Amino acid sequence: MAKWTPKHEAPEPLEGPVVPVITGGTIIWFVLFLVQLPFYGWFDDHGHLWWLWTCLAGSALGLLGIRITRRRDAAIKRARAAAEGERAEKSGQAEKSEQAPAE
Repeated sequence: MAKWTPKHEAPEPLEGPVVPVITGGTIIWFVLFLVQLPFYGWFDDHGHLWWLWTCLAGSALGLLGIRITRRRDAAIKRARAAAEGERAEKSGQAEKSEQAPAE
C-alpha cells in the first residue's frame, strides 16, 4: 500500500473569539445543571441522574477551559509584542547604520 501524500497544504487554523465562546458554553452547562436540580428525585427514580452530573461536569470542565484559553491568548499576545519589538529594534538599527557618516 502506497503512502498517502496530500495534494495541497492544509489551511491555516481559524482564530476567533475563543474565550467568549467557551465562557458562553460554560454558562449554558451551569444553567442546565441549575434547571435540572429541582427534579433530582425524578431523575433518580428514572435512572437519569447522570444528566445532572454531566451538566455539572461540563460546567467544571468549562471553567478549566476558560483558564487555559485565557492563558493561551495572553501568551499569543506576549509573543506578538515581542516579535514587533524585535522588528522595531532591527529597523531602528538599520536606520542608524544608514545615517552613520562614512569615514
